[in-house]
Amino acid sequence: MQAPDDFNPTPGLPEVLQPGVRRILAPNPSPMTFRGTNTYLVGEKDLAVIDPGPTIEAHLDAILAAVGPGQRISHVIVTHAHVDHSPLAAELSRRTGAPVLGFGPASAGRSRVMQHLVDQGLHGGGEGIDAAFTPDIELSDGEVIATDGWSLEVLHTPGHLGNHIALALGDACFTADHVMGWASSLVSPPDGDLTDFMTSCRNLRARAWKVFYPGHGAPIEDPAGRLDWLIAHREAREAAILEALVAGPATPGELARQIYTETPPALLQAAERNVLAHLIDLMGKSLVSPKKGLTATATFQLLD
Repeated sequence: MQAPDDFNPTPGLPEVLQPGVRRILAPNPSPMTFRGTNTYLVGEKDLAVIDPGPTIEAHLDAILAAVGPGQRISHVIVTHAHVDHSPLAAELSRRTGAPVLGFGPASAGRSRVMQHLVDQGLHGGGEGIDAAFTPDIELSDGEVIATDGWSLEVLHTPGHLGNHIALALGDACFTADHVMGWASSLVSPPDGDLTDFMTSCRNLRARAWKVFYPGHGAPIEDPAGRLDWLIAHREAREAAILEALVAGPATPGELARQIYTETPPALLQAAERNVLAHLIDLMGKSLVSPKKGLTATATFQLLD
């Protein structure tokens, strides 16, 4: 796998990754997006644009400029409704006439326990929901999007967000924010659900892949190894949380400060949401319980 520091493509410049697959980096670097959002163009004649990205005029111009003679954008596919992936889809669709495809609006695929948190007033997880996103065509798990020259299989991969999908192109997979090489995926309730995330990881692990093309960072050339690492990483976090609770009940914030000792202060809120995601997953396993009902700031204790 390419070291994170070695991944530094020029924003706006199309790069061929394999025959029929190009990547254009959006100019939106940040601690949450790394170098920026990867927009992918699939096809040689009819083009699918995967994750147009944020509403940045220069990036829209770069996508349109990548359409060569005899080519047209026929599909605009959004993997999930975060503000660094989906907002440009509407304008790109307007400019090209291509429909926008996605699993559904931002709330689609949300689990029952996360809906409970939303009903209690918990919103947002640090990445930014594109609440206005509504696809023209809603996709379902296992559906195949096909045209002359390519076909993409839709894989519903909730966890990072309920409406998150990956897209299989033969033995390559566009994994968006579910599997990345530069960092582990953020799972932040109520948008993210760790129980769903782990299930999605294991579903992807059950298939043979040659390469993953993530939403941020370089291609992942050892997909199985990366998935094994992600699963082990989450299992280690779970063990650390359970160990910390042996000393006594604690809130997600208190646990985050104990466990994420090397995390910059600016990212501690995201770490706290990650801990909350684990605690909710542990509730489902009957290993922990909130003292006075499930909230983002509840005090959790071990169950006997």
